[in-house]
Amino acid sequence: MPTIEQPHPSHRGAVPRGLLQTGPVLFSYGFRPFFLGGAIWACVTMVLWIAALSGQIGIGGDYGLYAWHAHEMLFGFGSAILAGFFLTAVPNWTGRLPVSGWPLAGLFSLWCLGRLAMLFPGWTGASLAAVLDALFLPALLVISAREIIAGKQWKNLKVLIGLGVLTAANIGFHYETIAIGAPDYASRFGISAYIALITVIGGRIIPSFTRNWLAKQGATRFPAPFGRFDMVTILCSVIALLVWSVAPEGKITAIVCGIAAMFQLVRLHRWRGWTTTRETLVTILHVAYLFVPLGFVAIAASALGAIDRASSMHVLTVGTMSAMMLAVMTRATRGHTGRQLTASKVTNLCYFAILACALVRPLSGILPGQLDLIYAAAGLLWLIAFGLYLFEYGPMLTRVRRQTMG
Repeated sequence: MPTIEQPHPSHRGAVPRGLLQTGPVLFSYGFRPFFLGGAIWACVTMVLWIAALSGQIGIGGDYGLYAWHAHEMLFGFGSAILAGFFLTAVPNWTGRLPVSGWPLAGLFSLWCLGRLAMLFPGWTGASLAAVLDALFLPALLVISAREIIAGKQWKNLKVLIGLGVLTAANIGFHYETIAIGAPDYASRFGISAYIALITVIGGRIIPSFTRNWLAKQGATRFPAPFGRFDMVTILCSVIALLVWSVAPEGKITAIVCGIAAMFQLVRLHRWRGWTTTRETLVTILHVAYLFVPLGFVAIAASALGAIDRASSMHVLTVGTMSAMMLAVMTRATRGHTGRQLTASKVTNLCYFAILACALVRPLSGILPGQLDLIYAAAGLLWLIAFGLYLFEYGPMLTRVRRQTMG
């Protein structure tokens, strides 16, 4: 396995950080193991899910097939990609070197331990599996908080709220599943935490990346800078997500989610995404964010009984969460491994597949007679998206960074 060079002598004895460390290159930067592991797990869980639905295997044990599937998508796959992002973005925010080496390997091992425990809950029992799985997100929260506080980036502490809610939602998911058998509240709070983080962080990176690309093209009109409108949009969205998490049905939920959808749609328009169509590495960020207002519309419709709840939730989980994660994974992997920031044909196919999956999966509630076909099509599109990511980006994640862009 490729390794990286020795650290500067002044760093010896310190907690391993940065790019110049001994050991496998996979543990030189947070995005490497977590993007790779998350993409692998995305494929593994989908294959297991399809096989279980067809009756070929049993999965989930006492935890239950549907609860297992929901958990591993939200808190298994999702938490890995979130960890990869946080461990890569926080050093950029704070100016501190990224955590690497054995601390990073240890954190990744915690995530792997959780996946193994949840894969075989019948061996350990559901309660012990839940405890083992619940170790990872608090560890990520502590590491992220330490780095942000040490870097004195107080304005970035707000993202820890979302991570804290996600941590609590994971614990709540286990409790509801084991004690009640239906992790309804925890599922909604978990999804809400992801959407809130995308709303906050997306409002930072999408206009920034768009502006940088437009500037290189010689453009003179740029995305609107962050201002009061963005603050109001975030506040409305958080309120809507909170109301939906507590009371997913009713006119009040539909109204507040509808208002949030309108604000989010205007916000997205202010970022001028239609001007970036020549570079899909940028455009995909806007398209993925479009599923934020679409998701609010979907859960508003569900609150009124127009569509089923599961279909509305998949607009958010596949359309917003997974598409945005894949967009960030491809861009961050290319940028942090020294590749040119432009989407290849394979990357574009990844984007097409995940967006098609986001459109197909919610149809299960609209066309219940075609449920098997919809599940099969959505599963295949999901596997194409993350399988192609592994095919193109897996080698980048496990090899030494290029020294020049291009």
